[in-house]
Amino acid sequence: MKITTSIPLVVLLASAQGAAFQTPSPSQCRCSPRNPCWPSQSQWASLNSSVNGNLIAVQPVARVCHEPGYDAVACNASMAVSESSVWRDQSPGAVQWANWEAWPERNESCSFDLPKDVPCRQGRVSLFSVVAENAQHIQEAVRFASAHNIRLAIKNTGHCFLGRSSAPESLQIATYRMKKLDFVDDFVPVGSSHNKSMGSAVTLGAGVVLMDIYAEAARRNLTAVVGLSHTVGAAGGYIQGGGHSPLGPWKGMASDNALQFEVVTADGKLLVANDYQNRDLFWALRGGGGGTFGVVVSVTIRTFPDVPALALTSSISLPGPAEDSFWDILAGLHQRLPALADAGGSGYYFFLPNSVQNGTSTASITIAMFFANKTDQAPIAKIFEGFIHDAQKYVPSASYSLQLAPTLGGSIAYELAKTPYDPTGGIAIVGSRLISRDLLSQKDGAQRLGKALRDIYDGSGNNTGYTGHFIADGAVAKNAGRIKSALNPAWRKTLTHIAFARDWAPDATLAEQKAVQDRLTNVETPILKALENGMGAYLNEADANEAGFQESFWGENYARLYRIKQHIDPKGLFITRRGVGSEDWDADGLCRVRKAVAADVSQRQL
Repeated sequence: MKITTSIPLVVLLASAQGAAFQTPSPSQCRCSPRNPCWPSQSQWASLNSSVNGNLIAVQPVARVCHEPGYDAVACNASMAVSESSVWRDQSPGAVQWANWEAWPERNESCSFDLPKDVPCRQGRVSLFSVVAENAQHIQEAVRFASAHNIRLAIKNTGHCFLGRSSAPESLQIATYRMKKLDFVDDFVPVGSSHNKSMGSAVTLGAGVVLMDIYAEAARRNLTAVVGLSHTVGAAGGYIQGGGHSPLGPWKGMASDNALQFEVVTADGKLLVANDYQNRDLFWALRGGGGGTFGVVVSVTIRTFPDVPALALTSSISLPGPAEDSFWDILAGLHQRLPALADAGGSGYYFFLPNSVQNGTSTASITIAMFFANKTDQAPIAKIFEGFIHDAQKYVPSASYSLQLAPTLGGSIAYELAKTPYDPTGGIAIVGSRLISRDLLSQKDGAQRLGKALRDIYDGSGNNTGYTGHFIADGAVAKNAGRIKSALNPAWRKTLTHIAFARDWAPDATLAEQKAVQDRLTNVETPILKALENGMGAYLNEADANEAGFQESFWGENYARLYRIKQHIDPKGLFITRRGVGSEDWDADGLCRVRKAVAADVSQRQL
């Protein structure tokens, strides 16, 4: 059953037109429904006609669970799927993490977890959405937003820990219906001077999600460099933000394997960007961040023949909360990551110092690694048996499994098919850091990292779990200098990307939320930053209030990215939280707080 919380267009139009007028916004602010500049009902209707009736007025998905429009049947149906990333992907009134649907500074929220008599307010949920089915729909929405000075929000699938898929008082462009998948054996980029083939590839519409890529590629005995998720959209912020993958050490970052983009820019034009035309835009789209330089309509990425792989798993548990033994075992794993990387390894490890179930605390380390195109178990077993031997000093039952998977991509597709979606819908903000191979190769590097992680855990009242993303080095490092892109140069030195999450209660006050956010930004994340200079954070999985985000997310590439941004989007139509050029706007992208820094783009390299 399809659940929708959208309401007839005319209803919200009437509501918006009837809002009490306030003093018109200053010229540096976007137009809002309270201002005379807000489009008339006939203008919205004209936009709706131009996009073939695909403009909808949007309300938060939990609205049916609140008075005065409480509907018990609809509420129960919505709540039953509220943790489904598929449902949230396809619902314009939702994003994957519910805190980004709220606007706490204005006391606006609408939650499934609050009583029905608590008012439902719009929050950061867009007022209208163009549910695009083709490039022309996107062009019409972009031109309309530009002409009427309306805040624009690009929602690919809404998987963003930094809230870039939502914006208050905005027009949304939703791309989930754009499901094109076109596999070719010999891809020739537009504008190639000699019709030079780039090899096998697949062109992905903006709405294609990762589980569909794995499944369709596996049917052709192919695979592609994409992440480990059901409903992350490949063409959106994922590839545009760099895109880590369990296949990364084998073939590089996802952005390294992007061959061509179709993108609608702020002037409403549909451009093709690749190595032959619009090269500055192509450079920016490969790592410069989603929703910043335009709306991507499609991306073409390399495909590869699927290969066998060795799959390693291990789960080690101790009585919790964690004591020295837990941190010693974790240090032993980190010490061996360089050797495991040299053996072709990638994957994930989850370490929970204090996981409480039914009143019992456990400290656990769970490991899942892949060794692409490897079939000889001996080199890997030699490394990992040393780790297990050391762990057995504390946990005699510690063990591991090392098995051959006939195909890596096919095995991932099979595992993803076991569950229909990613569980989302909660409240989450993230702290993270890219950790270098150099640090973990130092004699005391693993211990220093462990101490930082333990300090964060201790300071949180024993309430922190971590995910280690062992998805760099290998080809990611080797592509330094080979791939010309906006990807943070720190990725080329990275061995593991470590992240942790924070949340708050659905009824937390603004002050309580701010306390969590401020501690993450000013106390916890700096502990990881202090480990080493010259590194950074993954812009898609980082603190939404990251201090010095320009350096953390892009390093030396930021100056060029900013110049390209001012050249291609001089009015700042596309603004995202902690995105390129966002320092010129307030936190919600509603009012400009400073003039763009001037740059003579005609005389300088973009």
